[in-house]
Amino acid sequence: MLKVAEGGRQVSVQPSVLDSNGENVLFEVTARVPVKHLQSGKAYRLNLRYRYDNGLREDTVGRIAFISGEYVYDPEQKNQLVITKQFSFPYVPVKNPGLLVATPEVYKLGDESTRRRAPEITLARGIVTTGRLVVRQDTAIQIVAGSVSNNMSGTRVLPFFFDAGQAAIRNYLGTNVAALEDFIDANQHTEKVMVIAGHSPDSLDMRDPRLADKRVQTLLRYYKKRVDNYSYQNSVRSIKFETVAYHRRWDLFLNKVQASALKPEQVDSVLYIINDTPGSFAEKERRLHTLSFYDYLEQYIYPVMRFGTVAVRYTAPKRYDSEIYLLSKKIVEKQMEADALTPEELRYSAQLTPLLAEKQRIYETSVATTGRWEAYYNLGVVLQLRSEKEVNPKVERAYLRRAATNFILAAHRNPTAAVFYRAASAYHRAGDRLEALQSYDYAIKLGGSRPMLYKVFADKAALEIEIGQLDDALGSLSYSNKTYQNLMNRALVHLLKGDHGGATVLYYEASLLKPNDALAYYCQAVVAARAKNETVLGQQLRHAVQLDRGYANRAVEDLEFQDYARSKTFLEALR
Repeated sequence: MLKVAEGGRQVSVQPSVLDSNGENVLFEVTARVPVKHLQSGKAYRLNLRYRYDNGLREDTVGRIAFISGEYVYDPEQKNQLVITKQFSFPYVPVKNPGLLVATPEVYKLGDESTRRRAPEITLARGIVTTGRLVVRQDTAIQIVAGSVSNNMSGTRVLPFFFDAGQAAIRNYLGTNVAALEDFIDANQHTEKVMVIAGHSPDSLDMRDPRLADKRVQTLLRYYKKRVDNYSYQNSVRSIKFETVAYHRRWDLFLNKVQASALKPEQVDSVLYIINDTPGSFAEKERRLHTLSFYDYLEQYIYPVMRFGTVAVRYTAPKRYDSEIYLLSKKIVEKQMEADALTPEELRYSAQLTPLLAEKQRIYETSVATTGRWEAYYNLGVVLQLRSEKEVNPKVERAYLRRAATNFILAAHRNPTAAVFYRAASAYHRAGDRLEALQSYDYAIKLGGSRPMLYKVFADKAALEIEIGQLDDALGSLSYSNKTYQNLMNRALVHLLKGDHGGATVLYYEASLLKPNDALAYYCQAVVAARAKNETVLGQQLRHAVQLDRGYANRAVEDLEFQDYARSKTFLEALR
């Protein structure tokens, strides 16, 4: 039986050279064997394994078994049975290079100890890592600078967000419940509290015409109850309260649209519908549904229209800035109570030392004693700076994850695009891609300056390429600008989709922005290899190696060039 099956066996793998797709290596195996091999009570199968690390390690990938229900008759060759099956295994750098191998065998059904095996066959080599040539340029990260002033009074503004059609306060990501409670519990002398709330134009929020008023009252009741229960310096009677409910305010909506990443012509389309077309509020909202980019409005604009804001005007005792650093050291070493310094003075003291470890301890103390967003943010900055000095990847990732957690806690208390972007960037660098994607989305929804949103969309697109979501990456890139990073990543998407011409043009544009960048020329050589253009391959690879000799070793090991490894053009390009 084994001899008959092996005599007519045909196995093919697509792609023939395995390729990483996001976090996995995906491929399809098609196997054909003669019908006449079939025998009752026995079966023929192929056991697939992936061998790597110079043959020292291997992973079990799966099996293709010619048993009833698994195979079909080949429509072109009726005397052949065929099975087509998809497989995958997780990608890690150590698995490149490697071999996908199969061991043919026949076995007795119900008793696998009775079996015969044929010699092992090699099915495919792996792994092409072109899909991982993603470019992400980090932006400089700075501590939120603090200063000490005798005047410690001011106004605290805390934004809240509600679920669609709901007036209940939510106590999870994107809220400021903890920050509001901490502020009230701090017992700063409060003079006036202003509560504002609004609604989005969508049907869920518009169903209740008094939804904005209900949201105002929910926040007001929550504030008053907290003051009654936990404040000893303030009382509901001594505080002046003012409330405002925004109903059907297109101006608030347009402000968010103009602060978004939409293109100018798209913003003009929204302005035309709202300002220049007749109709009721609901009719204009329905017209927005006809826009090709309505999903952006629904995903990034409407959620932040379901807002509430609590603004508190307060006064605090004055303090001079003498001996701040020495006092902060005593606080950190638990030789003095934390209230010896104001929260601002404690954070300011961290700027007086150049040591990252000492800065970290001060900000950790500030977080524990004050819970202010600036303390969380600056602690995140220090932890990220410490990660950059680590040589151990595990320690580096641990610092980055701690940094991201602190950025998220800062964003809870001060939800802005810039803070959520920092959290997303730290998660991204740590390899926590799902958390990074969520934080990028929150940054976009909050809106901000156009350069900030351009950067958020650019890095979000890089992440989407890394996880294999190519169409989503193109969508994100359409909301960003033309930078080296975006050109390189857009070109990579075109390359992975098989558009060699489009990829070549974009890589060329990227090389014009950074003429001395070897990666752009190396990628053009990869495009030429896939397009079977040996002349261009040699020219671009030679240019890349001249700029960076490290690309010579990389090219030798890159399976993209396996068909040219012995050619004169390829070898001359590496000199």
